[in-house]
Amino acid sequence: MDDVSFDVHDGQIKAVIGPNGAGKSTLFNVMTAFDRPDAGSVLFDGDEVTGKRPHLIVRSGIARTFQNTQLFEDMTARENVMAGAHAVTKAGFFASALRLPWTVQEERDVAEEAARLLRLVGLGEWTNTPAADMPHGLRRLLEIARALAARPRVLLLDEPAAGLNMAETVALAEALYRIRDEGTTIVVVEHDMGLVMEVSDEIVVLDRGRKIAEGPPRLIQKDPVVIAAYLGEEEADEL
Repeated sequence: MDDVSFDVHDGQIKAVIGPNGAGKSTLFNVMTAFDRPDAGSVLFDGDEVTGKRPHLIVRSGIARTFQNTQLFEDMTARENVMAGAHAVTKAGFFASALRLPWTVQEERDVAEEAARLLRLVGLGEWTNTPAADMPHGLRRLLEIARALAARPRVLLLDEPAAGLNMAETVALAEALYRIRDEGTTIVVVEHDMGLVMEVSDEIVVLDRGRKIAEGPPRLIQKDPVVIAAYLGEEEADEL
């Protein structure tokens, strides 16, 4: 990365786009402490989070998904989402094993919240279905619900539309709007330009590790530097 800097404001859906090798996944890894930058810093709500351990990043209010879904295949949709809440629950292993009254209530609350999050992303009918039995597009939505279980203020989505058909992409867009409307800010790395142009308030464009443009979708769509570096004249005309 080379001097990449941008702000994300509360209530936004902000997209990060760029060709393969532009640095999009590296950017997410730096933001969530999977990689440490050689220089620069990541600020969240005015506090520096650069170099914190990933689980502390989650507790601070930032959660993410990955390019490849990483679900617990033998667990139900609800159980997968409940697992995502472990970073923000109070009960540890021994308290849970002893089945103390407050841990039982906490587990009940987590289960109810998991069911709500599944409804939020459009998976209410799949609550008790094992993840292994769910279609690819629904698995993407399940991973988003699991990330939301950590109660993030900012949700980072790494190519959530990868491999989705048109109907699944529409369902994803609708879920993103509902998540945003509930107060969660979203930053999304995505190659599906139709989805990006539809849901984004602002777009950051990377090319070979540098930021080459930033702005609302209509300006990005017509930016000659972006067209030359990434979209291409023919594809830009189709957007």
